[in-house]
Amino acid sequence: MRLPWAVALLLLLGLRYLSWRASDTLNLDTPLAAAISVTALVAEVLLLASGFLELLFSLWLPAGAQRGQAAAATPDDPAAQCGGSAAPPAAWQFPQPSRPGAAGAADPDPVPQAFPWVEVLVPSYGEPPALRQLCEHLGVRYLAREQRSHAKAGNLNHALPHLQGELIAVFDADVLPLRSFLRRTAPLFSDPRLGFVQTPQTYRNADPVMRNLALERWLMPDEESFYRWTEPCREAVGAVVCAGTSFVMRREALERVGGFETGTPSEDLATGIRITAAGYRNRYLGEKLSAGLAPLTAAAMARQRCRWASGTLQVLRTGANPLTIPGLNPLQRLAYLEGIVHWLMPLPQLLLALMPLSLGVLGVAPLRLSGEGLLVYALPHAVAQLLLIRWLSAQSRTALLPELYRWIFLLPLVWAVLQTLLGRPQRFRVTPKALASGRRTSPAKRLLLPLLVLLSLQVVSLLNLLRPAMGVALAPLSTSTLTVSLVWAGLNLVLIALALRACFDRPGLSELPWFRLCLPCRLRQSDEVAEARLEAISETGVELRLASAQALPALAALEAGAAQGGTPRSVWDSPSVQPGSSQQQPALRLDLPVQGLEALPVQLIARQGPRLGAHWGALSAAQRQVLFRCLYSREGLWPQRKAPPEPLALIVVLQRLLLGCRPEGWFRRSLMPQNPPA
Repeated sequence: MRLPWAVALLLLLGLRYLSWRASDTLNLDTPLAAAISVTALVAEVLLLASGFLELLFSLWLPAGAQRGQAAAATPDDPAAQCGGSAAPPAAWQFPQPSRPGAAGAADPDPVPQAFPWVEVLVPSYGEPPALRQLCEHLGVRYLAREQRSHAKAGNLNHALPHLQGELIAVFDADVLPLRSFLRRTAPLFSDPRLGFVQTPQTYRNADPVMRNLALERWLMPDEESFYRWTEPCREAVGAVVCAGTSFVMRREALERVGGFETGTPSEDLATGIRITAAGYRNRYLGEKLSAGLAPLTAAAMARQRCRWASGTLQVLRTGANPLTIPGLNPLQRLAYLEGIVHWLMPLPQLLLALMPLSLGVLGVAPLRLSGEGLLVYALPHAVAQLLLIRWLSAQSRTALLPELYRWIFLLPLVWAVLQTLLGRPQRFRVTPKALASGRRTSPAKRLLLPLLVLLSLQVVSLLNLLRPAMGVALAPLSTSTLTVSLVWAGLNLVLIALALRACFDRPGLSELPWFRLCLPCRLRQSDEVAEARLEAISETGVELRLASAQALPALAALEAGAAQGGTPRSVWDSPSVQPGSSQQQPALRLDLPVQGLEALPVQLIARQGPRLGAHWGALSAAQRQVLFRCLYSREGLWPQRKAPPEPLALIVVLQRLLLGCRPEGWFRRSLMPQNPPA
């Protein structure tokens, strides 16, 4: 099925559904019933309208970018990178200013002369004093300011008078770019009309929702759908969203609009709107070229989302308001406005979430349904969404599981939105990406208490709705109305219970991320060699699966050597190949010492195979650099995952709810996947 037909089908079914809801389902028996019923309908219209706009924007996607497949830059073809068919302008030559440093020093990674001079900005706040010494050691300029006004935008603007390069790259302090980041982005600026290039944000660690429920393999981060569906659609209509990190911007364009916007904490969005309105064309490059850190706790993640909501809504009070700023075309205005108004959607979402309470607690049905209407209008609309949402979002999300994020942060977001609308916006606070020294994680009361109240109300509502089944008359309701209310309340109850479970941070939390990376390897101690397979790796150690039980004698020798103070050597590569063999040479070699071996208990070996955990031994500076390049900066490191089939995922989610999750530790870590070396 081609994308326009899918969009047309969803729009048609959605309009049929809304027409039926407005004409046949309203309960107007009493003033209270009418008020509740109409409120529910208005909330549905607002949510569906937001979804309809996103579908309409997708109609502008070029064929090659359907389903979120953004065109990539090709350094050998600047014209193709910029989306044009003609050769780049003959006058395109970037100046190569002399760089600070020792004269004649060898450049380990020389920059092609066709590339521009790019200056990298890393805004920071509250970093340790050692940061200045590190910058001096690396030859990086450290700029500090005494004032704290305008938060991140103020930091960035403070650096602008000191810059001379053609381009500016901006990374948050926790973001690590791949070595290929500039090679993939800078050539796009051969187009003199290009203002900035945004790349996706991805995370090296699992967010609290995924980690606390051990759903790293089953739940996609909720920002994935933004970068794989929303951003390509925004680019198609000329309204790329600048996301605050992992972007490259033309300095001339930034200076032309007066620097980074200071009237809102969402300086990224507002500045991107200003650059678009100034006549520049902007690009979204859908390659994962960097990775940051997700908040470690659910409370920190809630603070982050509330800041995003409040800051985005404040854009409407600046000169970057898409409704009033000159220079945007109507489609761009609509796209930017939809992205801002999106943060108002927690209000109708909360209203709909509370609707089952109307019947279960107040005894007032929010809508009246017939079996025929459900089959003819509601069911086709719901089934189409369930079947197509994964396909339309470039395999980045499913229909039901992302509701977990909505429930956890719904009430804090509603409060932040209301405060912002009343003129008391959230002040800028940096999202903590690490735990304070000695601090133990515990669920935040501002997350826990509202969810407990909602859970109690849902339980009361569900029990009241079950009374007719026990022979107690509740109200003159149709079977369809009662059935939908029961399903609605039951689904809300399960989601709220999962949201509560996700607020409790999983014990054994490690601040350093671990990665799932499958590679063949060997362990060697003197003459004893154990063939194994790497399963997990981090800055601090590794987890291995030995090839067979025959490797246990070698493992015993390794453990004995470690007990005597020795350091077994680990060789992470493919088995050696004979000259002339058709097999390829190893793509990666890490010859590093390990110590502190942790074997899986003997009773589990028969079931899971011999497994081994080990800490790294003392690493030299060169060895640590090799390890860090393997973990954080090699080419093609971060995979483009696909959302798993939702029926299977739902089974796993229910299992997590009923049985809980074991604390993190050896062989049960929170792992984010990495691609093996190409």
